[in-house]
Amino acid sequence: MTTAPHPAPADALPRPLVQSLLAHAVAGGAPAVEILAPATGRPIAELPQSSAADIERAFDTARRAQREWAKVPLRERISILRRFHDLVLAEQDAILDIVQLETGKSRVHAFDEVGDVAVNARYYAAAAEKLLATRTPRGVLPVLTRVEVRHRPKGVVAVISPWNYPLALAASDALPALVAGNAVVARPDNQTALTALWAIDAARRAGLPAGLWQAVLGRGSVIGGEVIGRADYVDYTGSSATGRTIARQAGERLIGYSLELGGKNPLLVLDDADVSGAARIAVRACFASAGQLCESIERIYVHDSVYERFVGEFVNRTRGLRLGSALDYSYEMGSLTFPRQIDTVTAHVEDAVAKGATVLAGGRARPDLGPYFYEPTILEGVRAGMTVYREETFGPVVSVYRVHSDEEAVEQANDTAYGLNASVWSRDTARARAVAARIRAGSVNVNEGFIAAWGSVAAPSGGLGISGNGRRHGPEGLLKYVDTQTIAVQRAVPIAPLPGMSEALWAKTMTLYFGVMKALRQK
Repeated sequence: MTTAPHPAPADALPRPLVQSLLAHAVAGGAPAVEILAPATGRPIAELPQSSAADIERAFDTARRAQREWAKVPLRERISILRRFHDLVLAEQDAILDIVQLETGKSRVHAFDEVGDVAVNARYYAAAAEKLLATRTPRGVLPVLTRVEVRHRPKGVVAVISPWNYPLALAASDALPALVAGNAVVARPDNQTALTALWAIDAARRAGLPAGLWQAVLGRGSVIGGEVIGRADYVDYTGSSATGRTIARQAGERLIGYSLELGGKNPLLVLDDADVSGAARIAVRACFASAGQLCESIERIYVHDSVYERFVGEFVNRTRGLRLGSALDYSYEMGSLTFPRQIDTVTAHVEDAVAKGATVLAGGRARPDLGPYFYEPTILEGVRAGMTVYREETFGPVVSVYRVHSDEEAVEQANDTAYGLNASVWSRDTARARAVAARIRAGSVNVNEGFIAAWGSVAAPSGGLGISGNGRRHGPEGLLKYVDTQTIAVQRAVPIAPLPGMSEALWAKTMTLYFGVMKALRQK
C-alpha cells in the first residue's frame, strides 16, 4: 500500500462551529459523551445526550410544527429543497471536513455523500408535485361516481441513521419526508452526529421552519425505544439484527417502517467481460469508505477463462491504493471508524487464513497510519466453514472465487440470506441483463459496482431477504411517508336498487354491467 508523506490532518473543529451545530440537538438531559476522530484517536467534541424528557419535548415540538407545515403550499416546500441543494454544493468543503473527521473516510468517498444529497434534493424537488398530486381514478359507476385519491403526511417521521454514511443517510431520507409535509425527528449515531446537525442547520438556512427537523442524541440501545414509541413512521438504516428489533417495535404499534440492512454483495465477471474495466471498478466497489458500506462488494465470482487476468490486475490495483486521512483528495482509502470494525476485520481474515485461505493483498492492520487503519484485503481459497464466507465483514475485505459458467456464478451469488446489491460484468449487455435478472438482489449493476443503481435516484433502492424491507429513492422513497385517502362522491343515484326494483333484478342488472365493462376492457 502506498502511504506518501503528507501533513497530519486537523482533528478538531472550531469550538464556535461545534456549539452552533449542537444548538440544533434536543439534548442535555443525560451525561455527555466524548467523540474521537477515528484517524487519530483524538477528541472531536463533547456530545450532549438526550433524556426521555428531551425526546418527549422534541416530538411535541415536531407535532406542532408539522400541523402548520402541512398547510404550506407544496411549491414553497419544494423551493426549500432547491435552496438546500445549492447550499450543500456551495459549502461542500465545510461538510466534507466534518464527515472525514467523524468517520475517518477519504475525501473522495466523503464527496460521494455530497453528491448523493444533491441528486436526491434535486429529484424530489422536481418529482414531488406530480407524485403528491390528487388522482381521480374511475369510480365504480363512471360519471356517477367521482373518486379522488389524496396524500396525507404520516406526521412525525423518525429517521435513525448510521455512522458510515452520515450525511447521505441522514439528509437523503429526511428530504422526501419533509417535502411530503411531515416533520422529522432524527436519531443519528453519536459518532457522526455533527454531520447530521450540519444538515439540519443548512436546511434551516434554506428556509425550513424551526422544529420541523430536529435531532435527539444517544445510543440506539438507550433511546431507540423512546424514539420509536413516539414516531408515526420509522426509517432505519443499519444492521439486520437491529432491523429485526425495530420491526418488532414498530409492529407492536402498527406503524409503518422502512429498513435498509446489511449485505454480502456479489460481483460476477463473465467470460467476455472487459477485464481491465472490471478490475478498476471492483477496487472502488469493494473498498469505498474502507468497505463500510452496505452496498459494497464482498464476493467476486470470476469465470475460469479470465480468472488469472482479472485477479492479477485487481491485486495490483489494490496494492497500489494510497492510504491516509488528510482533509483533501490525496488518499484513496481512509480509516475504519471504530475499534469493533477493525476487530471484526482482523478476526475474519485470521480465521480464513487459519483454515486455509490465502491473502493475495493486504491482510494487516496499519497502526502506523492511525488506530483503525487496515489494508484493503483480497482473499483466495475462502470456503464454507470460514466466518468470512457467509457473514458480512463491513470492512475492506473481499473474497475471489473461480467459476466455470454463468449458471454456477448465479447459483453462488444467490447462496446467501442477504439480497441488497450485485454487479455483473460482460461486453454483451443483453446477456448481462439476463444474468442480472436471475440474481436475488434489490439492485443489480451491469458494468458498474454500485453507483449506477444507487445514484439513479428516480429508481427505488432497497434489499431482499435479511437486507431489508421497503425502499428509498424513486416514487417509493416519497410515497412511503404518506397515507392515501380516498374520497368518493356519488351523484344522482345511489349504488343500490332503484325505487321499486327488486334485489334479484338489481343483481342481474349489475351482472350485465360487470360483463360489459370487462368487454370494454375498463378497469
